[in-house]
Amino acid sequence: MDRAQDIAKIAEQEKVLVFDSFDEARAFSIGSLLRERGLAESLPIIIDIRFWDRPLFYAALPGSTGSNFDWARRKRNVVEMFHKSTYRMGLELSRDDKTFPPGHGLDPSEFILAGGGFPITVKGVGVVGVIAVSGLPQRQDHELIVSALCEHLGRNARSLTLSAAE
Repeated sequence: MDRAQDIAKIAEQEKVLVFDSFDEARAFSIGSLLRERGLAESLPIIIDIRFWDRPLFYAALPGSTGSNFDWARRKRNVVEMFHKSTYRMGLELSRDDKTFPPGHGLDPSEFILAGGGFPITVKGVGVVGVIAVSGLPQRQDHELIVSALCEHLGRNARSLTLSAAE
């Protein structure tokens, strides 16, 4: 995997996977896509879709744990603060311990550098919420979200796929 290429591709994903509008029905549709795929593939994940002020969709699939809920919460916090995907943040800061550098002043119990948090961006408005998935390796959490967004938005998933992991 080439880190710089992946960072550029994730920035492209964030730019392209934008909604004209976003509401409870869209959250349910995307959450349902993620849930159905998770069930079909026996993925031990949680799915959490939120506006900043309230939850819109939540599902805990078989094999997921309370720890996954906590990881998703910390991923949500990162997206809310930086308006970027958590996988992109993790690649940009490149820290093995998945915590922010001390100079950021962010409590590791509240913020985590792990993929699986993606901003919900509305054209002309900006980032209004987050989609978080937790339970798989971080790259897979991220790719699962991107795949569902591509399907929902009618985007070519192949053109937005990250390079093959090594």
